[in-house]
Amino acid sequence: MLQRQLAAFTMHPKDLSIVDFTYILPPERIANHPLAERDSSRLLIYRNDQITETVYRKIASELPSGALLVFNDTRVLEARILFTKPSGGTIEIFTLEPAGSFKDMTTALQQTGTVEWKCLVGGASKWKHDFVPEKIIHTAKGAVTLRAEIRERLTDSFCIRFSWTPAELTFPDILHLAGQVPLPPYIKRIAEEEDTERYQTVYAREAGSVAAPTAGLHFTQNIFRELEDKKIKSSFVTLHVGAGTFRPVKSERISGHEMHSEYLEVNAATILQLLEHEGPLYAVGTTSLRTLESLYWMGVKIGLNRDIKPEELPVTQWEVYDLLKDIHISVKESMKNLLQWISENNTERLITHTQIIIAPGYKFRMISGLITNFHQPQSTLLLLIAAITGPAWRDIYTYALDNGFRFLSYGDGCLLEL
Repeated sequence: MLQRQLAAFTMHPKDLSIVDFTYILPPERIANHPLAERDSSRLLIYRNDQITETVYRKIASELPSGALLVFNDTRVLEARILFTKPSGGTIEIFTLEPAGSFKDMTTALQQTGTVEWKCLVGGASKWKHDFVPEKIIHTAKGAVTLRAEIRERLTDSFCIRFSWTPAELTFPDILHLAGQVPLPPYIKRIAEEEDTERYQTVYAREAGSVAAPTAGLHFTQNIFRELEDKKIKSSFVTLHVGAGTFRPVKSERISGHEMHSEYLEVNAATILQLLEHEGPLYAVGTTSLRTLESLYWMGVKIGLNRDIKPEELPVTQWEVYDLLKDIHISVKESMKNLLQWISENNTERLITHTQIIIAPGYKFRMISGLITNFHQPQSTLLLLIAAITGPAWRDIYTYALDNGFRFLSYGDGCLLEL
């Protein structure tokens, strides 16, 4: 078994077998509720092949002075909408992402009156094509009416046309009134009032996700003050987390798994900060990590083609292992390329997508370490963990299971250093 695990870290990620990245996660070890205090969650530390532990409120003492922490400031939408049929049955619509040709999530969310969205639909088989479900919400300012119409059946989802009155309300306004917090599928309960606050980070700003960047759920304003006192800087990027983050790898080989694509937005000022930073850099969450590594490869692609078009900039699933694998430039050169491209395109914000998959065999360019939660077996997130720690991921997870750590979104976390 050990020999096979070691071999997995020397082959092309496409050839990895997902059965080598599984473990037994008892249901009772999944955290169904957050702890009363965000920063009281436990923190496992993997450093120099050693495992120790502390709690999140002491995380500043575990990080070097002069480090930079990069957070994902996306905000979770109330993406789960329930409609009641005349028969009394329920149609559940889970909004995923815009269906139109919007250049960014913000523009899509500014639509008023009507919008088309890709959605998952529960009870779709009982949704007659000519039936338009309607939901009426009574507010202090009057009634709000929301309707949903199937426009197209897609391969793995539906294109749903939402329309509402009053028409001047934006789609986030409607979701806030009509929707619910979309708890992950492994949390087997209905969303409660506490989830409205606790399934958001304290720094959430840019609406657009259907799942929280959960590593950040543990951070409090007190932690940020302690980080600042230790001369540890914070920076923010935006990657809107899609439902694909929960999708298990069902194919035997990773080559058969299609990685989900997600919206990515980063300010030029943040890229300049990455360019000028000289110390260790830690990603807070797998989404921040994927954003940072994607930025590096976008800078590489610009270096290869100074006239690259915006639609050619996104990082696809395998190109960093294939087309770009022999390209080696410094982080500073990559960030300079990005800043020049942003300037030449007369914008202050990089808006694009990434489909990058990070798995054993990947060489990290940007980070010194990762702060993250514990992830599901046979998931792309666990592959990312294994890319950082090598075969030691199993020792880390065994330690966590043997020592009572809480798993997944509302659970405890770990600090993993390269």
